[in-house]
Amino acid sequence: MRFPFRALVALIMLGFFTLAAWGAAVAPPVRIGVLAWQGLEEAEIRWSSLMNQLEERLAGRRIELRHFDLAGMAAALRAGELDFVVTNPGHYVFLEAENGVSRIATLVADASTDPAHVVGSAVVVLDERRDITALADLKGRTLAAVSADAFGGYQVMWAELRRLGLDPERGQPRPVLTGFPMSKVVEAVLNGDADAGVLRACLLERLEQEGALRPGQLRVLSPRAGMSPCRVSSRLYPGWAFAAAQPTSPALSRDVLVALLSLSPDAAGQSWSVPADYHPVHELLQELQIGPYAFLRETAWPSLWERYWPWVCGLVVMLLAWGAYTLHVEHLVQRRTRELTQAMEARQRLEAQVHEGQQQMDHLSRLSILGELSGTLAHELNQPLAAIGNYARSLLRRQDSGRLEPTALRQAAEEIASESERAAGVLGGIRAFARKRDRVREAHDPAALVREASRLFAGMLQGVPGVMFRQGDEVAGLQVWVDPLQVQQVLLNLFKNAWDAQQAVGCDLPIEVSLSRDGERCSVAVRDYGPGLPPELQARLFEAFFTTKPEGLGLGLSICKTIIEAHGGGIAAAAADPGPGLAIRFTLPLVDGAASVSRESS
Repeated sequence: MRFPFRALVALIMLGFFTLAAWGAAVAPPVRIGVLAWQGLEEAEIRWSSLMNQLEERLAGRRIELRHFDLAGMAAALRAGELDFVVTNPGHYVFLEAENGVSRIATLVADASTDPAHVVGSAVVVLDERRDITALADLKGRTLAAVSADAFGGYQVMWAELRRLGLDPERGQPRPVLTGFPMSKVVEAVLNGDADAGVLRACLLERLEQEGALRPGQLRVLSPRAGMSPCRVSSRLYPGWAFAAAQPTSPALSRDVLVALLSLSPDAAGQSWSVPADYHPVHELLQELQIGPYAFLRETAWPSLWERYWPWVCGLVVMLLAWGAYTLHVEHLVQRRTRELTQAMEARQRLEAQVHEGQQQMDHLSRLSILGELSGTLAHELNQPLAAIGNYARSLLRRQDSGRLEPTALRQAAEEIASESERAAGVLGGIRAFARKRDRVREAHDPAALVREASRLFAGMLQGVPGVMFRQGDEVAGLQVWVDPLQVQQVLLNLFKNAWDAQQAVGCDLPIEVSLSRDGERCSVAVRDYGPGLPPELQARLFEAFFTTKPEGLGLGLSICKTIIEAHGGGIAAAAADPGPGLAIRFTLPLVDGAASVSRESS
């Protein structure tokens, strides 16, 4: 049995169409994003017919329509979620620079419309607002617009106003941004929230045709002649762009372009044409320095001066003020330097006077001690002088009696010489103690200083108690860095005070002196067995002119404190333990390293 030829052809055709349908079903959808400038519902109505026609001409390939605002469309392109976009010319130029889209078609109003002159803007006001008759009257008014990024809804009129000397960026007029959809702009004008509003060309006429607005309720400012059928206040720019995303294949872009060009005009008479020249859009964006030309705001000198001249003027004023302040400060510094120099010179003169007064006070202090000891000094010198006189008279008697022998003569001469040396030593010590001289810091054995002061104290006064000296083993062999004469002055003063305290109670016990080590210092303590002092008097004991003696001047212990502190030590008084009596303790720095000598003016 023979298979019919016609049945074979039908079977082949059926298989072909089945495969085509299956291929269309498994092919990925064509994702097209449109700018919903009038809201999602309006965009769905506006573009659904176009998408249906595209599906028919693309062999049943499914079209996936998505609606975006300005920022959402740019984000979707960056995420690779779109194959094509339909947007206004200003937004297209921005996407072209930022996302690499390329236009394949331009929307025109009808078949006779020039694709390069489609998009414009109309500024509308309430018809009863006779105080606003032209665009120039918008100075000091408010102007409603959907967004600062909207091309036909703001940017086109922004450029027109700048050409008239007005600038919304400077608040002339002040923009009132309502957001999408653009019907919010109409509501703002009708409600009095704005003096005027920016609408995309032909939107006013469409709203009047649909009955959303009463004809003549809104009036277009400064309408341009010859722009039928719609009234506009601005120049016209290329229509909306149908653009392919950067990853979209050229074959798909070609198929979509062929499909667009084959479409019949829609109900509004709009159709797609070959891509228009968007150079006027670039010029407008460049003039406004927005979108891909926003960098001009940062680099153009006029723009920089226009934005930053208050800061520049402020900086200049600050520099001038800083210069004046610097000169003023320099003048003050020079004057203050002169004052400080004069003050330093006066201070140096005062220090010299104080130093000289201190030296005089030290000298007077030593003389006062000698004055108190002068009565006993005569007794001390009288003994060697009496011995010298006795030996001299003995020699004369032996000479007169003829019994002067060489041995006796030699013995008498030696005794006379010894006693004279003793007297000279007493006078030499007194003279050295009383004279004025430079201070000499030397390394000395503290025990030797105490013994020398004790000997001098015992030799100057009659009936004084003895001095009991104790020295710890840790001090043996150590030396202190002192002026020996000043330390002797301190010790004699403390010995004299201790003796006066013990005389007040009739005590003849010896004065105790002890040496010990206190870290890097040597501690010297002088203890008496007198009545002692209460704590409140101990605290004032080293004040100048404070004394507990009826005949005292109150300078001895104050001078002792000055001497000890000048040596880098300290002095303090405390009740003797065990009592009764008072213990005065002072410290002196120990010598570290080789001994050396330093001098300072007294």
